[in-house]
Amino acid sequence: MSRPSLPVTDLGDLGADPGVFSALARVALTEDIASGDATTLATVPADLHGRGLLVARQDGVVSGVDAVAAVLAAAGEPPYLEVLGGHVDLEDPVTNGARAAPGSVVGVLTGPVRAMLQLERTVLNVLSHASGVATHTARWVSAVGTGVVVRDSRKTLPGLRLLQKRAVVHGGGSPHRYNLSDQAMVKDNHGVAGGGVVSAYCAVRARNPDLWCEVEVDDLGQLRGVLGLDTPPHQVLLDNFTVEDTEEAVRLRDGIAPGVLLESSGGLSLEVAGGYAAAGVDSLAVGALTHSVTALDIGLDLD
Repeated sequence: MSRPSLPVTDLGDLGADPGVFSALARVALTEDIASGDATTLATVPADLHGRGLLVARQDGVVSGVDAVAAVLAAAGEPPYLEVLGGHVDLEDPVTNGARAAPGSVVGVLTGPVRAMLQLERTVLNVLSHASGVATHTARWVSAVGTGVVVRDSRKTLPGLRLLQKRAVVHGGGSPHRYNLSDQAMVKDNHGVAGGGVVSAYCAVRARNPDLWCEVEVDDLGQLRGVLGLDTPPHQVLLDNFTVEDTEEAVRLRDGIAPGVLLESSGGLSLEVAGGYAAAGVDSLAVGALTHSVTALDIGLDLD
């Protein structure tokens, strides 16, 4: 029996809308620009124009290019334009998902140098963070090999979910549900509050018969319970299972409900990712893709 494909929110369509990142851009600019950079306004002539190279200092995967474009677009409007003193454009950017080597140019800022330097940190914050997520995701994808999907979680920073989840895609991963309405996930606390995992799952399916549903289980006993239902869940998340228990879970799934997808989560690291993938699960859910990532080192060098 073939298993279904994982549902994926179309983040590409969301990111293609130039207005999607505008709220993020305005928050970031308001935080940083204020009434202007005291140092830049005192040292840089107002009529000086130039180019600033966005240079990768490390090997990685680039993401956040469209969010940078949104920052520059917002900076070209009131009230920021009056403070900055002119428009800054992004030229020759690499595409999201492109590999960057140390020293490679991933984009060029052009315009008034005063404006460019005042926007430097905002641009780099967005680009470096998103690229860090994409780079870390690419490492996980490489560690698990083909045939197993690397997925993120909702452990994202407030206001940055779209930026982070699109970066996961650019790194070769697949986004988990975008919000609480996209898909249903019956977790341990739902089981506690709802009379057990099976009862909670049945209540969710009764209320949302057409919604994709994933159930979290803590042990093989719970797994047998949900796999043995007349209508088992689309997917089961194996929370904090050992590799050995994961192998047994795969055998149970194959024997009882071969159409159910299995996902490993909890306590995963790059060092053990390959072992879980080899155990036969369909996906790995990795919160660390977004909640504790290190930014990719990207700098701005005036040309």
